[in-house]
Amino acid sequence: MKLKQYVFLLSLLLFCSPFVKAQDFALKSNFLYDATATINIGAEVGLSPRWTLDVSGNFNGWTMSHERRWKHWMLQPEARYWFCQRFGGHFLGMEAHGGQFNVGGLNNSIHFLGTHVSRLSDERFQGWFVGGGVTYGYAWMLGRHWNLEAEIGLGYSYTRYDTYQCAGCGKKTEEDRHHNYYGPTKAALSLVYIF
Repeated sequence: MKLKQYVFLLSLLLFCSPFVKAQDFALKSNFLYDATATINIGAEVGLSPRWTLDVSGNFNGWTMSHERRWKHWMLQPEARYWFCQRFGGHFLGMEAHGGQFNVGGLNNSIHFLGTHVSRLSDERFQGWFVGGGVTYGYAWMLGRHWNLEAEIGLGYSYTRYDTYQCAGCGKKTEEDRHHNYYGPTKAALSLVYIF
């Protein structure tokens, strides 16, 4: 039910904003999320000549083969300052993010910035996260209505979760644990359509 509420709010932002006019509004899709079978859509609205508000939503509800899970949803609003003109060139942003996850059964041996992703091989983690960070990006104008946009963000995420013994079973081994993460919080290579 919550996913429907978030989709409704994003739709409201996209289609009902009274100040949206030509070259003030864009829709986008992140190829990096697409590569992980994560459904995503973003919308960006011009607020002033150099400021925009970008909001993206992501959803992955699939159970992969062998009971592997990469289920999650995330909402990520971001205020952007463009150095030249909005929707083109360099920009800096301040982003917030939050969502829920159910992830496990992903065979790996990764230890990254204090996060033991390798535990995802034999365990499943289910919980929520919230955080924020700073971003830098660049938008290449491909045509009158099309852009290609690259972005990277660094920041912090606070995570609260329960741990389960394996990806497919329900035996809980840890409850109400938390983790503080510092590092990359956003990566995007997006195709953008500007109205």
